[in-house]
Amino acid sequence: MKARFLLGSHQPGWLSTAGVPLFVSDTRLRRYKTLPRAAAPWALDSGGFTQLQQCGQWTVSPREYVARVRRYRDEIGHMEWCAPQDWMCEPIVISGGRAGRMFFVGTGLSVIEHQRRTVDNAVELTMLAPELPWRRVVQGETGDDYERCHDLYDRAGIDLTREPLVGLGSVCRRQGTREAHDIIRRLRARGITRLHGFGVKTLGLRRYGHLLTSADSLAWSEDARRKKRPVCGTVHPRGGKNCANCLPYALQWRTRLLTDTQPRPQLRLFDIGEAA
Repeated sequence: MKARFLLGSHQPGWLSTAGVPLFVSDTRLRRYKTLPRAAAPWALDSGGFTQLQQCGQWTVSPREYVARVRRYRDEIGHMEWCAPQDWMCEPIVISGGRAGRMFFVGTGLSVIEHQRRTVDNAVELTMLAPELPWRRVVQGETGDDYERCHDLYDRAGIDLTREPLVGLGSVCRRQGTREAHDIIRRLRARGITRLHGFGVKTLGLRRYGHLLTSADSLAWSEDARRKKRPVCGTVHPRGGKNCANCLPYALQWRTRLLTDTQPRPQLRLFDIGEAA
């Protein structure tokens, strides 16, 4: 099996210069009056993590989001798919608190309510813009939760087993664990075999990358920030103190990732658009 890899980027301008598949957030793109033209296929992140972390709710209406997604499709081009306005189910997202440097205000809702809102949004976005390449996302905390989320989609008339790609939500912080691996296996056992892993790092790809259809990661930026100095071997025109916003470093990190996650014969990460 071959898994597609999208390099996460918080620099939308890279769409026209990186030349590799990117995963870019609406949170960043919405600020641009003139959008870049994409040089390679890319996918849109809805920015849900930031919305729930900082606001505890979605402050962007589905109609507003749809209008922006249409603009990105038309003006940037090469948009392969777009994420919905889903609701992550990690305990800290729901209860609030601090994780490292990040503070979460908390939604105060239940896991099942997050799942209902995720499915309801999927239905609404499809009604508002059926022509856009929406991807459904399954959310939960335990394996049983994810199976329940699948059932909610079924009751809403959405057959996840027939979707071109289904996002696997709320596993970023436990991606290298047996629990995350078990969730993927349980969904695949239900016939949901085309899965996208959000924010999957090297450990997760090594453990279960062969079970994913695609994955994205922005881990290169945090990795560069920890180094405290430029390590890409190029001159930073703006005098950056490290490579946290550096395209050369991001591409170097990507190359290492594609090499490091090749231990299994059946796993080979490849670019969107590369011949199978």
